[in-house]
Amino acid sequence: MARTMRNPWVVALLALTALRLAAAVLLPVSPDEAYYWVWGRALAPSYYDHPPMVALWTAAGTALAGDTGLGIRLLGPLGVAAASILLARATEALFPGRSAGPWAAALLNATLLFSAGAVLVTPDTPLLVFWCAALWAVAELYRSGDGRWWLVFGLLAGLALLSKYTALLLGFGVILWLAAEPTMRRWLLRWQLWAGGAIALLCFAPVIWWNSQHAWVSFAKQGGRAGSTSTGSSLRYLGELIGGQAALATPLIFLFCIVGTALACRAWLRQRDAAAGLLVCVTVPSALLFLWQATGSRVQGNWPAILYPSACIAAAAFLGPGWRRWKQAGIAFGAVVTVAVLVQAAFSPIPLPRRNDPTLARLGGWPALAASVEQARRAQGAQFVAAEEYGLASELALHLPPGTPVVALGDRWDLFDLPAPRAGQTGLLIRSGRRSGPPLWPDAQPAGEVVRARDGIEAERYRLHAVRVEGSEPPLAVLPSRR
Repeated sequence: MARTMRNPWVVALLALTALRLAAAVLLPVSPDEAYYWVWGRALAPSYYDHPPMVALWTAAGTALAGDTGLGIRLLGPLGVAAASILLARATEALFPGRSAGPWAAALLNATLLFSAGAVLVTPDTPLLVFWCAALWAVAELYRSGDGRWWLVFGLLAGLALLSKYTALLLGFGVILWLAAEPTMRRWLLRWQLWAGGAIALLCFAPVIWWNSQHAWVSFAKQGGRAGSTSTGSSLRYLGELIGGQAALATPLIFLFCIVGTALACRAWLRQRDAAAGLLVCVTVPSALLFLWQATGSRVQGNWPAILYPSACIAAAAFLGPGWRRWKQAGIAFGAVVTVAVLVQAAFSPIPLPRRNDPTLARLGGWPALAASVEQARRAQGAQFVAAEEYGLASELALHLPPGTPVVALGDRWDLFDLPAPRAGQTGLLIRSGRRSGPPLWPDAQPAGEVVRARDGIEAERYRLHAVRVEGSEPPLAVLPSRR
């Protein structure tokens, strides 16, 4: 192991982590990140959208580094660095003697999905960290034959479940491996496996309890996505899924993952390679599930991120010396693309319009917008600012002065333990010009317009409305402010 984790790899990982921490400082906070920052200021056993791990990460990070981009994202680069080391160790445990560990970690780190997840915090960030760590625990179990590793796996899988519900697919893949691989079936009768499962369930118990107290709303929302259908063409959704993954993984690494997984399938079926079987069972069923989902509805680009840790192990282990230069090229290309995206998001050197620049649409101009809204609020004499969109409301709560209350509208806020504004207060509702229909707030009166822009390029236009708390509005919640 010491030979595979030589200093150049460690130095490269440390340098990459330092760059990611710098990007965490420089990049504007996205609406979803601001929303998870609100979660961290209103901790609960679970939430409408996801389990609570991302809230715990943002709460811990901001406790250490303040209500800043670095604080919100702090645990992401650090966690991904640890996950990279554990993925390399898992690869060496499964395929000793191939020196494939650093390659697996390098390939995964060169994907946009993993690189962006190392900077921009979402539920996928802790999910991928604990997913890699759980793979390491299973690999150590396979290498050592020590059943106590099932207890470690159960803990790490439970923490993955506390991050995102798709972690269930990891448990399914491992159980499938135990059932399908003759050399591993003995574990089905051992107490350590079931004790590990009990630990995972215990970790997940707060989410179950929270859902039982809230009409199972989170399970219904996320579970309802599986197998859902829409009016779009299945070929269109399949094309979006495959093309999107090729872009997010970068084309060469996407190809490596497909070829490596295919070679792992062959090694398992023809050579009865049990380690290859683990990669197949963790990767292929989940990939087929996403492909099936795409026959009826859109699969979001981040959902298949869980496929890449095991697929990168397969690529590193089964693509031999003849692929070395191609792997080097894929890693270099992924690094260049990642740096280009981060530079564009942080400094916008290329003045692209919104339709051609997703970094402008999601990240651009939030502090300046908050300053414009605060100026309009003072001019109107309003006591608070309100917003219908959860991301917009969260951005305003993060960027407005701490003395300016931000009121969020919508049913989701009923699930938070947050105060409501007092009756009789007047406010200024900010609403995206892209939203159709009248404001959700009754008797809202037009009060002007503001624009969110970056370097003079418009990202979004917002309408302002004067409002008053009367008691007949949709659910209202006063969001936490910066400390």
